[in-house]
Amino acid sequence: MKPKNHSIAIWAIGLAMTYSACTTPQKWSEESKEGYVRVTQKGGATLGYAPSSGVKLIEDDGYVFKDLNRNGKLDKYEDWRLGFEERAIDLASQLSEEEIAGLMLYSAHQQIPAQSSGYGASTYNGKTLEESGAKPSDLSDEQKAFLKDDNLRAVLITKVQSPEVAAQWNNNVQAYVEGMGHGIPANNSSDPRHETTANAEYNYGAGGEISQWPTSLGLAATFSPELVKRFGQIASKEYRALGITTALSPQVDLASEPRWTRFTGTFGGDPDLTTDLGRAYIDGFQTSDGEAEIADGWGYESVVAMTKHWPSGGPEEGGRDAHYNYGKYAVYPGNNLADHLQPFVEGAFKLDGPTKTTGAIMPYYTISYGIDPSGKNVGNNFSKYILTDLLREKYHFDGIVCTDWMVTADNKAIDSFDGKCWGVEELSVVQRHYEALKAGVDQFGGNNDMKPVLAAFALGVKEFGQQAWDKRIRASARRLLLPMFRTGLFENPYLDPAETKKLVGNQDFMKEGYDAQVKSLVMLKNKHHVLPLKNQQLKVYVPKRYFPPVADFFGNKTKDYWDYPVSLELVSHYYQVVDSPSEADFALVFIQGPMSGTGYDAADVKKGGNGYVPISLQYNDYVASAARAESVAGGDAKEDFTNRSYRGKSVKTANKSDLLLVEATKQKMGAKPVIVVLAATRPVIVEFEKSADAILVSFGTSNQPVLDIVSGKAEPSGLLPCQFPKDMKTVEEQKEDVPRDMIPYVDSEGHTYDFAYGMNWKGVIQDERVQKYK
Repeated sequence: MKPKNHSIAIWAIGLAMTYSACTTPQKWSEESKEGYVRVTQKGGATLGYAPSSGVKLIEDDGYVFKDLNRNGKLDKYEDWRLGFEERAIDLASQLSEEEIAGLMLYSAHQQIPAQSSGYGASTYNGKTLEESGAKPSDLSDEQKAFLKDDNLRAVLITKVQSPEVAAQWNNNVQAYVEGMGHGIPANNSSDPRHETTANAEYNYGAGGEISQWPTSLGLAATFSPELVKRFGQIASKEYRALGITTALSPQVDLASEPRWTRFTGTFGGDPDLTTDLGRAYIDGFQTSDGEAEIADGWGYESVVAMTKHWPSGGPEEGGRDAHYNYGKYAVYPGNNLADHLQPFVEGAFKLDGPTKTTGAIMPYYTISYGIDPSGKNVGNNFSKYILTDLLREKYHFDGIVCTDWMVTADNKAIDSFDGKCWGVEELSVVQRHYEALKAGVDQFGGNNDMKPVLAAFALGVKEFGQQAWDKRIRASARRLLLPMFRTGLFENPYLDPAETKKLVGNQDFMKEGYDAQVKSLVMLKNKHHVLPLKNQQLKVYVPKRYFPPVADFFGNKTKDYWDYPVSLELVSHYYQVVDSPSEADFALVFIQGPMSGTGYDAADVKKGGNGYVPISLQYNDYVASAARAESVAGGDAKEDFTNRSYRGKSVKTANKSDLLLVEATKQKMGAKPVIVVLAATRPVIVEFEKSADAILVSFGTSNQPVLDIVSGKAEPSGLLPCQFPKDMKTVEEQKEDVPRDMIPYVDSEGHTYDFAYGMNWKGVIQDERVQKYK
């Protein structure tokens, strides 16, 4: 029955609504953890916050949300019920220029804990770690400074003392930044860290207590997108357990230049294989499913892939690498940019999974010579044509563009490992930042200092006006915030160190990584089916190897020594190890690919030359009689010439002793089998082939998988992800930008060491992988 008094009806309805609101059931509960509080919600997001940060919870409709900016109200960016884009746009609109400048920074390499001296050294309360009494998981003085004073939120992690320490450090970082400004979390990242060894700046965090896999080139040798995707799924789980939400990988540069130092970080020299493997890698890393998914495939097991290096760093002239001034030019004598773009536009930008496209792109250092129709030749990080006209407008990429490391810093010498400001050397540091921003960059790799970014903002306002420039930088801010929303960092960036310890490098993950190492091994030769050697009573001779003095990637010179290249204790689990060839039934010889330098020699300059020398893929001394008389590209303010040719010059290989070792061992063994194991990082001219009865090639594996193959415990199944050339003449005559254009080596058995070649126990492999890709 309707009430007679209308006002009474309104009062009754209001009372009912008030009662309903007061009795909305609480859908959440809290649990105190070490250093933070975890909030679980029925039908809602799990939250994590540090009481020390000052952040409180806001309740709405029975759910709770983090009041990250501590203003007492629920902002859109704090509301986990809203979409990623809406939240990112809302927060980007609130940020100060200083906060946006901080988002645009990407830290230099950080070790946990920091070293007291040498590469990446830092202090704790003004002292070394040992003197300070700090814990390994504490923040260094440098880290506190760039997080607080420069508003930096993208941190590049390299070596960690242990997974548990990494998790504790992550929690300390997140608690530290949670109470600042808008409570933007740290987006921690890593270069590839699942390889068996670390030997350069771009894999400095490899090794340690984590599952061990082949290099990218080794993964490519499996010719299996399914295996590569599985790697991504496992690696992303381990990354997230370490507090890492961005991977500075995959490297989908098309390795069409066989002499390139970074060949081993690629998926090889074939556009189709690289495209498929790159796509699978990104899908594996970025996709969360089930309860881990937040939306659109993104979630708590997702790691954003920063695919590199646009538009491909592969066609380096003469194979010289652009980390150094002498390798600053990528050249296109075959007019073949299209093949190099394919792994990006057909792979990274067209994923099979629900995240649809890679979250970020890193351009390479190189000047892509002659590519810009305007005739402008500057490093890719400064090229509007490369980044805006092609990447943004033609291929519609709307993710993050982050420069490679140190592109805005000064370069002191042609062969110095410092700044890599190719093509804009005459500009100031501030002007370089500004040119990169105008070109389309969102973020600066290896820059902890926001001052030059803010100074570049001032130049933008002066040229374009406040409104237009504000729109420009907030577009970058939106892109830079999206990964943090997509991976759930705004809700819960904290880790349980005990769970991290259990997950990272667990037995199951280690087993899958090991199996992948076995599958990546390529058998080139098996004369008279000498392999497998299954009898454990067989006696094996393993000769010592000469390790020559060489300069590593950072310029550190190693001392030479003789040693066994493999643990004899490990070998003894498979065979009886003997000391002399006369006692042995067979010999097992481990060697490395030819080491002929980087293509530049300061001693040549002192002799009156231009400094440029060949990079050789053979062990014997090499004279570059077939090299170009005139380089395709050249020119630098530090040089009074433009021709970087090395024609007629010679180079010696540091480890010619490896070739001599194989030949000497064969002479000592006589008719008894010699098995050669070649550790390769790029194509090799197989001069030792006639002295070997069987040849196995490893692209970044440990030694035990090799012994599994030799002993027949496993069967070889890998295929060459690149051509092994006939000789250096075909290497000199190939075009840096054209894949698979070399004459391959043919061995004594009549087998051609071409792309997709490999053997199993039956003979040359002719399976569906070969049919698809060769």
